[in-house]
Amino acid sequence: MEKKEIEEFFCSILKNEEDVSAGVAAIRTLFNVLKDYKSETVQELDSNLQSAIEVMRNTEYPVTAVVSGCELFRRFITLAKLDTKTFDECKQIMLERGLLFLEKLEEARGKIVKLAGQFIIDGSRVLTHSRSRVVLHTLKEAAKIGKRFEVYVTKSAPDNSGEHMCEDLRADNIPCTLILDSAVGYVMEQMDFVMVGAEGVVESGGIVNKVGSYTMALCARELKKPFYVLTESFKFARLYPLSQQDLPDDFKYTASMRSRDLCKEHPLVDYTPPAYITLLFTDLGILTPSAVSDELIKLYL
Repeated sequence: MEKKEIEEFFCSILKNEEDVSAGVAAIRTLFNVLKDYKSETVQELDSNLQSAIEVMRNTEYPVTAVVSGCELFRRFITLAKLDTKTFDECKQIMLERGLLFLEKLEEARGKIVKLAGQFIIDGSRVLTHSRSRVVLHTLKEAAKIGKRFEVYVTKSAPDNSGEHMCEDLRADNIPCTLILDSAVGYVMEQMDFVMVGAEGVVESGGIVNKVGSYTMALCARELKKPFYVLTESFKFARLYPLSQQDLPDDFKYTASMRSRDLCKEHPLVDYTPPAYITLLFTDLGILTPSAVSDELIKLYL
């Protein structure tokens, strides 16, 4: 596939399938590149996959999950290089492993929904930020089995994705209130817990997520409210930021933003340290932040 075709394939998934995240779309794109690849050497294939990742990193979509998901996918499929003698055998095994990886992705969200749903009880008031697909599915499933609760959603500037989240919840008759990002401190004392998604989970157990998540976590910690994170394990990234400035620029800004003066641009994500996170609900189970590094080692072994 040519670079233009890769970009079009990746972007078309995100435009046409609203329920698919950028990370899953990137992994599906890499699998398509692998399937259509015509050359005869593993080295060229590796180079081609890396080139495809660079193309997706330079689109206008969030790249945190793209980077972590693609790195894990490449690691998972390229173990086949050690077990085969011919390229055809190697490619066949890579395709089989790629399909297995995609199947695991399909199952991940359901596992998280099942685990996190147990923490939503009748009468709960839940605060969430932006529009996380896995949080949305968890709330919908809890409502389906008859649980009664109320959701408060931040407007989530600059793209106001919280408005979309509210529309989705109301479509399922889930009571929800849209609040200003600046009202998080005001409403926090009324909440029972905070439930957010993540674009990435770093080695320390902290998260990279829509800007404003760190502010919400600070308020939750001060008022002793649990701060829960719902995320798939393919978003676990080999990254260890110590501050907001340690996050790579391509995580914080889109390609078009990076071509301008970044001092005048607003970051799209921020980093929430592990000290402010109560639990992470993942397809690997319910984890404390300190357990993330152990799970990350297992994923890459």
